[in-house]
Amino acid sequence: MPNEARPGTGEQAKQRALAQLRQAILHGEMAPAQRLVENELAEQFGVTRASIRAALIDLEAQGLVERIRNRGSRVRVVSVEEAVAITECRMVLEALCAAKAAVAADDEQLTLLADLGTAMTKAVADGEPMTYSELNQELHARIREFSGQRTAVELLERLNAQLVRHRFQLALRPGRPQHSLSEHLAMIEAITARDPQAAEAAVRAHLTSVIKALRD
Repeated sequence: MPNEARPGTGEQAKQRALAQLRQAILHGEMAPAQRLVENELAEQFGVTRASIRAALIDLEAQGLVERIRNRGSRVRVVSVEEAVAITECRMVLEALCAAKAAVAADDEQLTLLADLGTAMTKAVADGEPMTYSELNQELHARIREFSGQRTAVELLERLNAQLVRHRFQLALRPGRPQHSLSEHLAMIEAITARDPQAAEAAVRAHLTSVIKALRD
């Protein structure tokens, strides 16, 4: 077999398969409970089955994949109650990050947050829920980034990855973007005012609302 036709092997191939699989799950290209067949994935990504198997083990540790006895791997299903529990944990960490960002962010970063708020307002006015959802995720990511709290960021990235299906469902629920917009604007206002207590309270209010929406 020519070199260019050989399946990728080793750590580099595993990391490539891991990144591609993770992105496919996070972008909703692989649905909850979808079977992950090693042979098919190996062919799709041009790596060996061993590389796929190693990547699936890592994704299982990240909470994105689950192994079913005698049936192989599938995209993990996260129940509503588990999504609520994850969001309760997020609340503590996201509130910490918002409080830290209110103190640590520089003027350019605060302007970026304000611009995101303007873009989110426009997306709601234009009736573009998926654009709003993407901006929503960017806002939360920027607040985490500007906090400088690396440990909280790493924990949140793992928690948030498990909520993909529920995030998409909430984004498409009629009236939800309009309801959450004011909550996000309150977060931005508190951080740009450099008020850590208000920023923490705004995040807690927002994620309390998310929990209520998950349960509805």
